Amino acid sequence: MATRVTFIGAGNMASAIIGGMIDSGFSPSAITATSPNDDVLAPVRERLGIHTGTDNAAAVAEADVVVLAVKPQIMRDVCDTLREAIQRRRPLIISVAAGLSAESIEHWLGGNLALVRCMPNTPSLVGAGASGLYANQRVNETQRRLATELMEAVGLVEWVDDEALLDAVTAVSGSAPAYFFLMFEAMEDAGVKLGLSADTARRLAMQTALGAAKMAMASDKTPAELKRNVMSPGGTTERAIEHLEDAGLRRIMAEAMTACADRAGEMAEELGKR
Repeated sequence: MATRVTFIGAGNMASAIIGGMIDSGFSPSAITATSPNDDVLAPVRERLGIHTGTDNAAAVAEADVVVLAVKPQIMRDVCDTLREAIQRRRPLIISVAAGLSAESIEHWLGGNLALVRCMPNTPSLVGAGASGLYANQRVNETQRRLATELMEAVGLVEWVDDEALLDAVTAVSGSAPAYFFLMFEAMEDAGVKLGLSADTARRLAMQTALGAAKMAMASDKTPAELKRNVMSPGGTTERAIEHLEDAGLRRIMAEAMTACADRAGEMAEELGKR
């Protein structure tokens, strides 16, 4: 029998994961998504061919996996409505909500549950995501493989053994798409000042970032080695890199990512007390 997966929430991230699962071979008939608003469910149902519903408890009654894909601010209320059904069924729980600890979610659902926390990022929406996963002690190897399979449907998966490291994952990948969008913005502005049109500068910057990422992923060389391979002594790239280094790019990135990780920890404390 196929593994039955229920998504509580049918927003962009849930839809992306579901679409990736189906593309990877999951049967749409084994997937259910819920939302209090059928206007949200209708396009998902029509596009993906999955089951949908507005009754969360009914949707988890036969589920082997329940993916919690609702906003962190409403997670406790949603868990309250699911507690009895979850305790009867005892499925694997996967949370993709940012800033909520496994302990808080498990407590709200009644405790003694296998639970995986996942920190995805927005490129998951185009199948190029990067997700950090953490499993509590009740997750067995079969469930761990299943969680990996679900999230690999939308990109790269990396496991961490310490839940606190999900704050670092947030800094390195969860929030990081915005770092690159800022870089694109800055490069576009600089390109315009150098005489290019905004559209041309933007497309060149984005394609170059895509190409650099593909090269790095396909190579066994470190980023430092790849950087050196582009730099000819006394050339244009060397001049640019020297300027970035002298301007403190490494320090700026380290400080920004530390601030991001610190805020992730603060949010976990704040949201867990709601």
